[in-house]
Formats: sequence, structure tokens, C-alpha cells
Amino acid sequence: MKSEKKPEAFAKERALRKRERVKGKKPDFRRQEGWRYKRLEESWRRPRGIDSKMRKKVKGWPRSVEVGYRGPKKTRGLHPSGYAEALVYNVDDVEKVDPKTQAIRIARTVGARKRVEISARAEERGIHILNPREMKELEEVEEEEKGKKEEKAE
Repeated sequence: MKSEKKPEAFAKERALRKRERVKGKKPDFRRQEGWRYKRLEESWRRPRGIDSKMRKKVKGWPRSVEVGYRGPKKTRGLHPSGYAEALVYNVDDVEKVDPKTQAIRIARTVGARKRVEISARAEERGIHILNPREMKELEEVEEEEKGKKEEKAE
């Protein structure tokens, strides 16, 4: 009894699980002295001082970013769902997406009407949407806009 999934899919799933394990062990990389001074943010910056304890990797100082903390090559740049993200601005962009390997993220600048059209087209093609919203139907959106125009006219 063979499995329906291809060996590449198994390898990808295994790599995603491994990435999650590695992420769990990875420390929160903090900027040197970022916890000490309010003027410094804690977001990572490489320590460069000649006497820097962090650069020298002195025991007791926070860990530095290193290649060894990287995740598996197969999963780099992938969404946790396993899909590669594709940013979509209009319905034509949905046609360029491969439903097997890619999922779409609708751009934040897209309005309600176009968002309804994009999500309807994506559903037809079986494409996963990473940032769905509870959507009204296209007719409801148009009715709301007509109501707003009538209010402005009065």
C-alpha cells in the first residue's frame, strides 16, 4: 500500500518539522547592550568593537548570530504552511501563481471589491490565501458604495 505523497513532499515536510525544531532551540538574538540603554533597540546588530565580549563569544554573554543556527535549505523563504508566498495586487497576478507550490498574500493596498474578485478567482483555481478576511459578496460591497454615494449627494 503506497502513500499518495511524492518523496519530495515527504522531504519538504521533514525539513519543515526540522526547521521548527531548530527555531525552538535558537536563542533570541539581542543587540549588545540593548538591554542596558533605552536609546538602543534590542533588534540584532553585529558587535564590532575590538574589545567586545559578544564578538569574542565570552561565556555569560548573549549568543551571536552564526551559520549553525540556519534552517534547512529546502525550507528557507517558505511560509510555515510549506508554500512559497506570492504577493498579489490584482486578478491577473492570480493567474501567474502555481497552486501546488505557492500561496498568495493579498497586498494591503487592495480594496474590498478587488479583494473579493481575487479571493473568488483563487478559490476557483484552488490557491491557498495566507491573509483571508471574512468577505462580503461583491453585490453587498457595491450596495454599500451606492449607499455612501447617496448619503454624500444629500
